[in-house]
Amino acid sequence: MLVHPDAFFENALREKESLKVPALIVLAGSVVAAAYGYIVGGPVSGLMTGAMPSIATVVLIFAVIGPLLGTFLFWAIWSGLIFGISAALGGKGTFKRTLEFVGYGYIPQIIGTLITFIVALEYIPRVVVPHIAFNPSDPNSGQILQDAVKSLMHDPAMMEFTQIAAIISIVFLLWSANIWIFGAKHSRQLTLRNAAICVAVPVVVFVIYSVYGIAVM
Repeated sequence: MLVHPDAFFENALREKESLKVPALIVLAGSVVAAAYGYIVGGPVSGLMTGAMPSIATVVLIFAVIGPLLGTFLFWAIWSGLIFGISAALGGKGTFKRTLEFVGYGYIPQIIGTLITFIVALEYIPRVVVPHIAFNPSDPNSGQILQDAVKSLMHDPAMMEFTQIAAIISIVFLLWSANIWIFGAKHSRQLTLRNAAICVAVPVVVFVIYSVYGIAVM
């Protein structure tokens, strides 16, 4: 599938529709993403420990649960976008089959997240978490917290890591996109050109957003 996706999906189309393997692939991705979220959420949790200790644990929990559930949400939304755009181009076939083939194409995302996780292990410990004197009753407390978060995100190690993570995300998204093109071609009975259009629209939007995020840092 990673090397010859066209042949893989052509063969898979002969099999009965099943979400078992794709769901396991996405589950594996969600676990890796949750571990990554835990590492990256550490500095923010550390910042909140000095400001609102009761919130710090909640922040870390959401840093784990967000990616854990968000991976499945990403799967559903991406499949829905491909299905919807392909419908406008005359695509045929069930949403379940689209969901199945998009799930297979998620493997490069797992590889990319693993690489980013390894990079995070190198960079995140170098991030300096600001220590703030925080008093909720202080009318300026909101601005103090906002400035602390801004300082954290502009830490040199954090900025460099964020840029590297964005580049890795784009590279592996493009790899997934190549797989999804052939997945859309077979699951929605499209020409290669129309399948490429279905995948390119959301991918281009995501890449532009990511590049913009890097540029404004």
